[in-house]
Amino acid sequence: MLRLHFLRHGQTAMSRANMFCGAQLDPPLTGEGLAMAEAFAQAYHEIAWRAIYSSPLDRAMSTAAPLARRLGMPVHAREELAELHYGQWDGQTTEEISRLYHVEYERWVADPAWNPPTGGETAVALAQRMTRAVGEIAAAYDDGDVLVVSHKASIRVALCALLGVDVGRFRYRFGCPVGSVSIVEFGTHGPLAATVADRSHLDARLRALEGT
Repeated sequence: MLRLHFLRHGQTAMSRANMFCGAQLDPPLTGEGLAMAEAFAQAYHEIAWRAIYSSPLDRAMSTAAPLARRLGMPVHAREELAELHYGQWDGQTTEEISRLYHVEYERWVADPAWNPPTGGETAVALAQRMTRAVGEIAAAYDDGDVLVVSHKASIRVALCALLGVDVGRFRYRFGCPVGSVSIVEFGTHGPLAATVADRSHLDARLRALEGT
């Protein structure tokens, strides 16, 4: 059985401030974000990993790095695993976006599947590229454990697409805080969510940090 471990990157200054941060922006991990990456590597290094894949954005690659170093494995960067393209909303808070792009924001909140952020990407388009990457990974590894390091919207949309949930509801169906891991098992009856948004590998201080 193939098990995909979807790991969201560690904390950044923008996740801490609850700002939109998509594929166009690439803030580094904070000290706490680096600690989250190290904690994951410490907790999961004994798994017989088949491969490590990551979004090419630095915050994801830096989260994959501690485990890759410990195991002496390469990290395969895939453009399809990058975050949702938030267009003109990047780097702003929900309150700012609601004020500056009120109509577009209300449409996006109601149905992000087909209503993109201003100048950005729909959830349907994100689902198409995420499932393409997942399909190629599944074709390469029919069993074992594979790590996929990605982003909040990307992981939630992938979970919706794999599990038969309307991708337009991705913001309301799956949690995905920084440093969390969700595991999907590919069995005879299709994808199964074995774990969603687990953070037990983080200590209480890291789990209690503010932000998204």
